[in-house]
Amino acid sequence: MTENVDKPVGPGGSPIVYQETLRPTWPMWLMVPLGAALGWLTLAPLSTGWGIASGIVVAAVVVFVLLASQSDITVTTTHLQVGRATIERKYVGTVTGFRADDAFEQRGPKLHGLAYLHLRSWIKPVARIQIEDERDRTPYWLTSTAQPEKLVDALGGTMYVPEQSSEADDEDIPQWLIDAERAQLEAEQAEERREQQQ
Repeated sequence: MTENVDKPVGPGGSPIVYQETLRPTWPMWLMVPLGAALGWLTLAPLSTGWGIASGIVVAAVVVFVLLASQSDITVTTTHLQVGRATIERKYVGTVTGFRADDAFEQRGPKLHGLAYLHLRSWIKPVARIQIEDERDRTPYWLTSTAQPEKLVDALGGTMYVPEQSSEADDEDIPQWLIDAERAQLEAEQAEERREQQQ
């Protein structure tokens, strides 16, 4: 018999180290009766039957949307899967967890335009996962997580501590990506100059 028969297997066929499912919190489910009431109110003046039918349809759509918003974060010994995105762990760089105002800043003012986002509005903490694959222009993944300490620990990272960080830590964009963007911009500018000279 095999020893690993009962162990769950994740992406890449390797054992799961950490797994989290991002589910809607109970206040989000209050949208179901609210949607049903609004659906009923919309068509109830025409007919009670139409109002009830409309309420049921709207409630069903809200339930479908809430169930569809669930997604998993899975860490195995060889891969990381966040939602539909999967990457080998050898391409995962620095991992940092954020809570409270620091998480809000990562979602907004400090957000890089090329970052892969896996955010859920009802889950406030986030983890920023640096990507070190030179073929990928994505500087990092930013994902919501209800348990940032456990996710960061599974990936060998740390939680963000404001007192220990400097301004240099705020810009964690790999140098190779900065160089590639600069080279691309210079090539585009050179091409524009050539076209203007002709």
